[in-house]
Amino acid sequence: MKTARKIKTDRKMKHRSWQVTEGPERAPHRAMFHAMGLTDEQIARPHVGVASSWNEVTPCNFHLNHLAKKGKEGITAAGGTPFEFGTIAVSDAIAMGHAGMKASLVSREVIADSVELMALAEQFDGLLTIAGCDKSLPGMLLALARLNIPGVFLYGGSILPGEYDSKPVTIQDVFEAVGAHARGKMSLEELSRLEHSACPGAGSCAGLYTANTMAAAIEAMGMALPGTATVPAVDERRQEASFRSGEAVLDMLAKGIRPSDILTPKAFHNAVTVVVASGGSTNAVLHLLAIAQEAGVRLTLEDMDRISRRTPHIADMRPGGRFVMADLDKAGGVPVLMKMLLQAGLLYGDALTVTGKTVRENLRGWKLNGNREVIRALSSPISPTGTLVVLKGNLAPEGAVVKTAGVGKLRLKGPARVFDSEEAAMKVILKGKIKAGDVVVIRYEGPKGGPGMREMLAVTGALYGEGLGDQVALLTDGRFSGATHGLMAGHVAPEAAVGGPIAALKEGDIVTVDAERRVLSVDLPAKEIKKRLARWKPPAPRYKSGALAKYARLVSSASQGAVCR
Repeated sequence: MKTARKIKTDRKMKHRSWQVTEGPERAPHRAMFHAMGLTDEQIARPHVGVASSWNEVTPCNFHLNHLAKKGKEGITAAGGTPFEFGTIAVSDAIAMGHAGMKASLVSREVIADSVELMALAEQFDGLLTIAGCDKSLPGMLLALARLNIPGVFLYGGSILPGEYDSKPVTIQDVFEAVGAHARGKMSLEELSRLEHSACPGAGSCAGLYTANTMAAAIEAMGMALPGTATVPAVDERRQEASFRSGEAVLDMLAKGIRPSDILTPKAFHNAVTVVVASGGSTNAVLHLLAIAQEAGVRLTLEDMDRISRRTPHIADMRPGGRFVMADLDKAGGVPVLMKMLLQAGLLYGDALTVTGKTVRENLRGWKLNGNREVIRALSSPISPTGTLVVLKGNLAPEGAVVKTAGVGKLRLKGPARVFDSEEAAMKVILKGKIKAGDVVVIRYEGPKGGPGMREMLAVTGALYGEGLGDQVALLTDGRFSGATHGLMAGHVAPEAAVGGPIAALKEGDIVTVDAERRVLSVDLPAKEIKKRLARWKPPAPRYKSGALAKYARLVSSASQGAVCR
């Protein structure tokens, strides 16, 4: 590890914390600091909050306390005083397939709110935010954008792939194996062996699923240090990244750099470009829309679709491709991918980052290696356009999102199999009653209707496990996991619970899902849809009290990022 660079601190860097540390009237406040063992010198330094989503409920976050400790050392070495605090983070994988998944997207807002409230109450001068599982990453960015105080994001890192029958495996394989077992294609003993092999230790799910997608997007937008998105959780370089991230917060304080200086339209363009060039999760659409709103930046589904149309898909990542995050790291990580895109004129090189340098300046020291398996040359892309496609039509006037990475069949027209919940669909799928050519519709799972917009990995995994992955389409006003692949249209808006056209669908209606023409429609005249919706009555709220009821009352459309207002 390089020698720490102590930054010369001054009164200007205590741009907030002076309110709790200076003057005779703040003697009671200082007494509280002394009770925690702080000296006068430590109290007089800039105060930096270290927000960590460490917990013992998910391997993604299981090790974050060690990273927080190292980040605090970096802050101290650079001349600041760190204050560690925690926030929640649910395990999406453990919450999957039951009512617990309703809490997942809601947790993003709780994380953002809790970090905001802590930073406000304690008047921190800066923040180091550390996260691992899916919603904790955008939750931290929402807080940084909202607070607009100097801050750096640090990712907890990816899990290494497991091994099963001499092949690398991830949690995606286990979900798909459930469907294979249900159809008699895998024995219970084989399923058990896979279950015990897929997740060998700490870190977020190994493929380019949601956590890794957002880590790459956050690095691309300049809110994390270059090269830190892809380093595995158990790699020693992750500790060094933590230390350097702590130092970087003090550097931002000294230079007066705030998130609003970084989170510009150019930054979001760069983030979307990296996501669609690498086959990232559809959840990135929701999260980037939400972060942009907090940052006061206009970003729309149409903007994302336009960027995707002009960006080649060049990173061959799971779930649609062959490689995991650790492989991307060996190939040079996000900086190599970005350098190739920058050289092709697809990124804004003059966008500012948390280093105090521009994207172009950060990338000068990164060399392009000869590995063209993980990251393809732009002259021979996996596909000439990016992997996120926005569909519109009489079923999705506000839009729906499909990820095309690894999808063999981009168009399907067939009879609707309509379900009003994920559980209802799963029962039918596991009984083998979905057939090739069907269009599975799962509604009332949107932001308000769920509430919480559940992910459907259990459903899509089961379909793939049964061998129907490329033979059916699925559309929902809910979400998909980053591990989902296939012709799966999520985020259908307006959602069923507010009277969106998806609420008018009946069993057997002929539905078209066309990712080539960007169409999601039903073969019904407008008059018939209007007639059906006139007879439609909104369902009673599934939750009448508590956090989910509150969320359902406040949340916006998925087309606007499903943010609370």
